[in-house]
Amino acid sequence: MADLLTDKEFEIFKKMIYDESGITFSETNRSILDSRLKEKLREKNLSSVMDYYNMVNSDKEEMKLLLDAVTTNLTRFFRNQAHFDAFIHYVIPHVLENKRKSGETIIKVWSAGCSTGEEPYTIAMILKEILPPPYTFQITASDLSLKCLMTAQQGFYADSRVDGIPADYLNKYFTKVDGGYQVNSDLMKSIKFDYHNLKNDSGQRNLDVVFCRNVLIYFDEPAQLKVINHFWDSMAPNSYLYIGHSESLFGMDTKFEFLKTDWACLYQKHN
Repeated sequence: MADLLTDKEFEIFKKMIYDESGITFSETNRSILDSRLKEKLREKNLSSVMDYYNMVNSDKEEMKLLLDAVTTNLTRFFRNQAHFDAFIHYVIPHVLENKRKSGETIIKVWSAGCSTGEEPYTIAMILKEILPPPYTFQITASDLSLKCLMTAQQGFYADSRVDGIPADYLNKYFTKVDGGYQVNSDLMKSIKFDYHNLKNDSGQRNLDVVFCRNVLIYFDEPAQLKVINHFWDSMAPNSYLYIGHSESLFGMDTKFEFLKTDWACLYQKHN
């Protein structure tokens, strides 16, 4: 078993991961990086972290697997219900008002950092319930973790994972199978899952709502600002941005406006 990362090795890996993804490691979460690299050495049968460093730098797929390994993915259905209450009672009514003026009928949503899919499936269920005809929706769900995206695309969740889904939604949009629940194909088809590194522009445009909750905490402020500016470029006028309830754009030089609704706080792009 290799020793713990030396200070020099920690700095080398820290810089590589930051340059590649914007994810920041500090002394407080150094142990996470250390344990993930130990697993990688065991998996690859390597004795030196620098051997693995050289491997990652020469293999783009292994780089993706490393970034997958060092991100933590905690999520659940209807996480932070207040956000979805604001979505139902404030955001969607305002988006529909804008659509009526423009004559458009498609609502575009991005779940950025979607983890194992609970968030985009939650959004899809809500939109299926509340959108009046002729309005439809498109959801893009992206993550840096290929493993999480595979779970999301499969749409199978163990019994313990479906806590929080209202009984009528569970009966309507899931099928009970051995060991858990399977998302119905109609709901699965409404979401496009895609690998995406938030350091880069996604290429999406005219989005009505962006969810990026509990992701910015992994970035330092320059990287956060870059991500936020990419969101701005991807969003339509009078669109809405959700970030984690413990996250804030306060003090950052962004064009987004803080919005306090009766249910939750979020951000808005006006023009």
